[in-house]
Amino acid sequence: MTRDEKIRQLELTIDEFYRQKQISPDLTEAILYSLQAGGKRLRPLLLLELIEGFGLELTRAHYQAAAALEMIHTGSLIHDDLPAMDNDDYRRGRLTSHKKFGEDMAILAGDSLFLDPYGLLAKAELPSQVKVDLIAELSQAAGTFGMVAGQVLDMQGEGRDSSLEELKRIHANKTGKLLTYPFVAAALIAGAEPLIQDKLRRIGQLLGLAFQVRDDLLDVTASFEELGKTPQKDLAAAKSTYPALLGLEEAAAFFNDCLDQAAVLLTDVERSAVFSGTEIKKIIEGLRLNG
Repeated sequence: MTRDEKIRQLELTIDEFYRQKQISPDLTEAILYSLQAGGKRLRPLLLLELIEGFGLELTRAHYQAAAALEMIHTGSLIHDDLPAMDNDDYRRGRLTSHKKFGEDMAILAGDSLFLDPYGLLAKAELPSQVKVDLIAELSQAAGTFGMVAGQVLDMQGEGRDSSLEELKRIHANKTGKLLTYPFVAAALIAGAEPLIQDKLRRIGQLLGLAFQVRDDLLDVTASFEELGKTPQKDLAAAKSTYPALLGLEEAAAFFNDCLDQAAVLLTDVERSAVFSGTEIKKIIEGLRLNG
């Protein structure tokens, strides 16, 4: 199955979940507006490719797990764009949720996307312990001990200089943990041994860090058409970023080094387990700014 076919199946899974029963069609419309706005679907694709890398055939339950992850991510984008947060009018080339539906509906759509994934995961046809572990890991990645805490640290860092270690801590949580989740979740679904789980978690952490550095670099160098959102927002908000701290050239070198380390570790996993990292390596290489 190609990546495009996987994305289509993922989107069908999401649409099926929200169309099965509607109490408020207006809420469903707002939710699907953001979910159907496009994007690379990087996080769910990583999860699906990793599951296949372990030699498993993709099932409906796997797509539900991937959908749950994309729902959390999309909810975070809706809330990030709100006036009280990053205050952006565009996301993925079109009006943000609060500009389209109003702040009240955008907040509630984000709330739904933070809560619904756990019900979706709970109903997936996976072993009970695997579901419990997936739900626990997703909560850790998304909430007070992950993405939300990272967002708070990021806001508190505006207008002041942060050290490299402080910046890493911010983004390990804000961006990194939700990008680490596919690696951990796939290992749990495949029943990988703890050592392999640890190595995959580290790959996810490196990829999460690289992705944030990439985002910082693009914020400075890319256009609205390339980004699909307002460029140089971090500069306007006086946020601490990798280019601001390290300079463009050194930040780019740091970004590539993170990707290189992830690729080396992935090869190590291939040697240690029944696993193929070919598709994940393609995704890693596709993130390079010259790729």
